[in-house]
Parts: sequence; C-alpha cells; structure tokens
Amino acid sequence: MQDARVDMGPQASPAQISEDTLAEEAGNATKRTLPSGDGLIKFHGFPQQGNDQAVARPALRKKTREGKESLERPCGLGCIVIPSCQRFNNIQCFLVFFCILVVSQGIVFGLVDLSIDTFQKENHLGTSENLVLSLTYDISSCLIVLFISHYGGRGNIPRWIAFSSFLVGLGSLFFAFPYISDGRYQLSADPEDTCQEMKIIKTCRKVSPSFQAKYIASFILGQTVQGIAGMPLYILGRVFIDNSVATHSAGIYLGLMDASLILGYSLAYVIGAPLMKGAENNTFPISVEDIDDHHKWLRSWWIYFGFVSLTAWITLIPLSCFPHSVGGTAKIKAEKRKQLHPFDNKFKDKELGTSIKDLFANTWVLMKNPVFICLALTKASESLVLIGASEFLPIYIENQFVLTRTTATKIAGLVLLPGGALGKLLGGIIVSKLHMSCKALMRFTIVTSVISLVFFGFVIFVRCDTIPFAGINADYDGTGQLGNLTAPCNSHCRCSSSLYSAICGRDHIGYFSPCFAGCIQSKIIQDHKAYYNCSCIQEGLTTADDQGDFIDARPGTCDAKCYKLPLFIAFIFSTILFSVFSGVPNTLAILRIVSDNQRSLALGLALVFLRIFGTIPGPIVFKMTADISCIFRETEYCGDKGNCWIYNKMKMAYLLVGICCICKVVTIFFTAIAFCLCKYLPKDNSEILHMPVKNPTVKKKRKN
Repeated sequence: MQDARVDMGPQASPAQISEDTLAEEAGNATKRTLPSGDGLIKFHGFPQQGNDQAVARPALRKKTREGKESLERPCGLGCIVIPSCQRFNNIQCFLVFFCILVVSQGIVFGLVDLSIDTFQKENHLGTSENLVLSLTYDISSCLIVLFISHYGGRGNIPRWIAFSSFLVGLGSLFFAFPYISDGRYQLSADPEDTCQEMKIIKTCRKVSPSFQAKYIASFILGQTVQGIAGMPLYILGRVFIDNSVATHSAGIYLGLMDASLILGYSLAYVIGAPLMKGAENNTFPISVEDIDDHHKWLRSWWIYFGFVSLTAWITLIPLSCFPHSVGGTAKIKAEKRKQLHPFDNKFKDKELGTSIKDLFANTWVLMKNPVFICLALTKASESLVLIGASEFLPIYIENQFVLTRTTATKIAGLVLLPGGALGKLLGGIIVSKLHMSCKALMRFTIVTSVISLVFFGFVIFVRCDTIPFAGINADYDGTGQLGNLTAPCNSHCRCSSSLYSAICGRDHIGYFSPCFAGCIQSKIIQDHKAYYNCSCIQEGLTTADDQGDFIDARPGTCDAKCYKLPLFIAFIFSTILFSVFSGVPNTLAILRIVSDNQRSLALGLALVFLRIFGTIPGPIVFKMTADISCIFRETEYCGDKGNCWIYNKMKMAYLLVGICCICKVVTIFFTAIAFCLCKYLPKDNSEILHMPVKNPTVKKKRKN
C-alpha cells in the first residue's frame, strides 16, 4: 500500500501544478470596472484592443496533462461580476439553492400524486388513461436522460440546473391550470342516502368533458416538462457536487440532496392531505350548497402549485451566477486523479466524443462493466420499495387501522418525512465519516438491507382485526348472503353500491350506507348526523336523542378498538430508515467504479435501468396488488369498473410486505455479486479506492 502511494506521487504532481496555475490565471482574468465611483460591479472577460498584454491573455488558458482546461471563474451573471459576492462562490452556497429547488420538485411530485389519485377515483378513468397520467414523467425522463448526461456533463452544469429551475416552475403552472377555472361538475339534486321506496338514483355523475380533457392534457404536459427538468438535477447535479468536494465529503452532500427530495415529497402529503376531503365527500353529486366549498377546494390546489412555481423560480438567478466550476474544484480534481479506477485496465479513460456514435459507444462500454450493471439493478430494486411506501402506504394505513383518507395520508407523510429524509442523510454521513472504500460501500448496503428485511417481517404481524361488515363478512343475522349487500330487510330501498357512505349500527356492525341498513330517517344533532328506524339493525343498546327518538346508527366506520398504530409507525419508520440507507452508498459506488469522464453517463444509464425495472413497472405492480386485495368494488357506475370500497386486510398486508421483501432480497443478491466481482480486481487498484482526499484548505494550513 505504501509503495503504491509513493509511485503515484510523482505521476500526479504535473497535473496538480498545472491545475493550480490555471486556477490562479482564471482568477486574474481581465476585468473592466464599471464607472460607478465605488467599483462594486465589474464587467468580466472583455479584451482590451491595442494592448499586447490583453491580446495575449487568451493564451493563458492552458491545458492540463489530460487535455482539459481549468474552468474556475468568478461568480456572476454573464459579464457582470460583483466582487462582494465572490464569498458565495463555493459549493455550500450552491447546495443551499440547489436543495431549495429539489424540495420544490419533491413537493410537485407529492401534490401531483395526490391530485391524480383523487381525479382517478372521481372520474373512474380507464386503464390506459391511468397509465398515461402516472408514467408520463418516467417515460419522458427515460427518453432524454442519456443525451442530457452525455452532453450536459461536458457543459456548464450550473446553467443546466438553472434551466431546470425554470422548467420546474413552468411544469408546476401546467398542473395548476385545470384548477384555475371552474366548471368541474354538472350540478344535480343531492339524493337522500336513506331507504326510500320511491326514488330515482342518478349514480352516473361525470365531470364536465371540458374539465376532464383540460386536466389530462395539462398533466401530461406538466409531467413531461418535469421529466425533462429532473434529469439535470439528479444526474448533472450529483456529478457537479462530487466534482466540487473531497471524496470523503461527497456522501454528506449527496445525502442532503436526496433528503431534500424526500422532504419535499413528504411535505406535499402533509399540506395536501386536507384536500383529500373533497374525494371523501364526493360519493354523492355536488349540491348547490357545496359550491363555496368546491371553489375553496379548487383554489387550494392551484395556490399550492403556484407557490411551488414561485419558489423554484426564486433559485433561477442565483444558480445562473455560479461558474462552470466553483472555487477550489481544480485542486480537488488534481488530488482525485491520484486515485486509480478499478476498471482502468479494461476500459481506457479516453476523451469522450460529442457525436451520437460516441454516445452509443460509451454506453456500450458501461454495459460491459459487470459491477456497474449489478449496482444499477440494485438501484432499480430499491426504487420499488420507495414506490410501495409512497403510493401504497396511505391506502394500507387507511384500511388496516380504519382511518379517514385525510388522516392516513397525513400519517404516511409524517412517517416518510423523518424516516426517508433522515435515512438518506444518515447514510451519507456514515459512509463519509468512515471513509468507506468501494467494497465497504457494498458491505454497508448489504447489512442495512438485511436489517430492513427483518423489520419488514415485524410489520406484517402488526394489524387490526377485521370489523364485521354487513354483506361482506356478516350475513344480516342469517337473512342475507356473504358478498351481497342486498338482503330482505333492505330489498325495498332501491339502494346503489355506487354511493358509499359507511355507517356503524348500534349492533357494532358496519353498513355500506344508511340505505343498505334500511334507515328511513335522519337528523342532524349538534353538527353530527344520526339515523333512525333502520330495518336491518335489530340488536344492540339503544340510545335516545334530545327528542326521545332512539338512534340506530351513526356515520363512519365502527371503532376497531385497535391500538397498534403507534407500534406500526415505529416498525415502518425503522424499515424505511434502513431501506434508504443504501441510496447514497449505491450512488457513490457507481461514481467510483467508472472513469471520471463517464460518471454523468453512468448515472444516466443507471437511471434508465431504474425507470425500466423500477419506477415504470412499480406503480403497475402495486395497483395490481391493491386490486387483488379488493373484496368489494362498485359495479353500477356508468357500466365502468368502479372504485374499490373494501379491502382484505390480511391479503393486503402479505402482498405489500411480500413484494418489498422480494425487492430487498434482489438488492442483497446483486450487491453481493458486485462485491464478489470487486474481490477479483488487482489488489493495488481495489485498495487505492479508499484513500481519502483532503480538502485543499487543510493542506494549505499544514504548509504554513
């Protein structure tokens, strides 16, 4: 090991010297002071005509031993450079604005998921429409990621990210557009939800065609724009951060970035949960009295999307001011060149071309890297676990613990927020503080995946008993049949299974609606509704109201008397925490097993694997899981497949945990293969990977 360090020192010194020289020359570029008296603003880069020294100035842009130019420049907007702002020309300030932008897009992702879920339930969209709305982002990003990673990696990355900030704001406005105007529903009379022999039920209530078409078109366009905006953020942004910090610090910065994305997504769940009330209360057509609430509901959606758009655009100018490389990047790169890459002997570190042919050639080189393929598949399997946590967790909590959609969505957001964000951040901090080598990163991924697998096993045992529900698992005291909501006691009521409004009878049995319970009268007592004279409810303790009438049922599901929710939150929090630990180590391992000029393309190709094997099939798999767990679905809605009202709790638990466990096993399997392949690398190459690169500032202090 010592011999390897001694041999590398002389080889790296010319590159380091040239990088230092170029950094100083870049800082001494020509500047012309604005005639303002105080000299606070300077114009940068204008050559002075007639001056021999100025004419020769472009020749100062020398090249390093590898043929690359040092691109450290002052911080400024175009030719305008403010000297007092140069203190912000560092990676820490860049990371502040970058994380704000990432949080903004995370909020957009969360709000879009909640909005699409509500829209799908209300409009009973077909399978093709559901897939288009859900997968447009993944497909659009998958189609362009290789081109952005190939060409953007050699350009001015902060400018690419500034362009992403514009697109994030623009895409958010596209999502807000359908909610700005009204005309969403065709108003009709609100049918009484009680048992009536002579009544006409209009269960087929659709949104106005103009709103539906506008919604689908706007969201497809918005998802496409967000897909394009995300690629410079999550590909080029990671490369820029890794280039600008020491090797042992990269994990912390990447952890902050990934934590910001989960933070934004979780915040969207928390702030968007109250808007889910619109979906809960819309089992009946909207009446004239509901118009004011409807306007507030619409206004809340577009205000949230508009606020996110404004937040994203705030970062546009600051990000545009950062140069190609922030201060100190040249010295850090020079130090990093002392480290050899494990595949240098097989894949030569050639200068990448700019043609399409070069793009495919370098992609093929990465495809022949077995360690990279294994790590990319690991990244894809991990994404499936996060999809299950983000999309399926609210439904699981709602049905398993008998909560409202609003409460379940808030809990899911509050679990994802500390669990996901803290896991990403801690994962980056741990691998950075321990100065982990490439092999150590893989070992860390395997260990944390095994621990999360154990917690998944505990989660499956934390569930509540099923509540008796008439027509589903209770047979109306022997007078009805399981699987049929209609019984002799309500056959005369002309009930519809499209109008779901659960009530709990005094017999502690749940009913699909007051109509299916045979209730013929209702009252509002102290802002709470109560139902009377229910022909299907014959047992249980009776309670009289203020007027002496006996109450038979109240709105809502029956109390499950289950107090396991805190235990479930503790287990699912621990599961998510250890699951996301592997995110940053996996990214760092990919960056370390490829050459410097292939890193952006490697991350782009890994994202293609993630889309194809993770985020594109993931929602489909979990939607199928929800459909398999469904035991009662409305069947009378305009002849289409209706929403699922009741799920099999046990089947849902086994399917959810089973899929997530399979994903973790796949993660362990491919990471173990990558680790074994690294064991057969030459000893000098594999051992050099863990050498930490010290910060230049520390080195200067030692010299002084």
